[in-house]
Amino acid sequence: MRLDHSVKQVFILPGLVIAMTMSGTHWGLGLAVRAVLGIVAATLVASSNYVLNEMLDAPFDRLHPRKANRPAACGHVVYPVGYLQWISLGMAGMLIAQSVSRGLLLSVFVLWVMGCVYNIPPVRTKNIPYLDVLSESINNPLRFCVGWYIVTSAILPPVSMLIAYWMLGAYFMALKRFSEYRQIGPEAAGWYRKSFQYYTEKSLLNSVSFYAAAAMLFFGAFIMRYKFEMVLAFPVIALLMAVYFDLAFEEDSAVQNPEKLFREPRLMALVTLCALLLLTLLLIKLPWLTALFSPSK
Repeated sequence: MRLDHSVKQVFILPGLVIAMTMSGTHWGLGLAVRAVLGIVAATLVASSNYVLNEMLDAPFDRLHPRKANRPAACGHVVYPVGYLQWISLGMAGMLIAQSVSRGLLLSVFVLWVMGCVYNIPPVRTKNIPYLDVLSESINNPLRFCVGWYIVTSAILPPVSMLIAYWMLGAYFMALKRFSEYRQIGPEAAGWYRKSFQYYTEKSLLNSVSFYAAAAMLFFGAFIMRYKFEMVLAFPVIALLMAVYFDLAFEEDSAVQNPEKLFREPRLMALVTLCALLLLTLLLIKLPWLTALFSPSK
């Protein structure tokens, strides 16, 4: 179930906070209960996807220097029981989501479906270059939707933020691919993951540049329409992305193991600063800033 990966559910919180701000909803016991149920539902569905991934990736994980120690790769998993666990976790997550809102149910259902698309042949997008990154990182905007639909039943979150969230997730995922490819080596990496047969270090870094630029472009579109004060967070966000980029070049980098990123004090300090800054800017108004950037007459 990889419960240590539950730290990724932190990507739910911006959706929750932005939905509260835009809808005028205040924190209370009812919303707290909905938030707990929503996070539990998303965690169960994500764990369902991890169970499926563990079993279907076992033959390839045996070729990886670190993943070869996973239970399925070591032959410790009883597959019929594993498939039962996969279905049970997914159903449990969806039942809990249904008790909160229809939007939340749809969000976790699509999250589960994307796990199937990513892992199950003949589609198995994890074997297709670029689609492997894009189909995996779409989990980020889906987590944003989880946070959004915990709070409100509005039809759709801001599309510009969803795309920015998607591209930011693709930036992180492409750097993970780059770090793995660089450490394993081109030949061994190609045996481990089919998409690596088409990648090079240069093509991966080119894609990283594209995802970073696209993420900031659509985040800029969001703040221009909804909350211009957040433009002040751009330097901190850029520094955070630069530090993450630097980590991808380290041997056995935490970028390959996102659940271990909390061990990187420099990165965690920037993440905390960035979160506090974005939250503050989301809640305050600075009319002088809008006037400063207004077109000259």
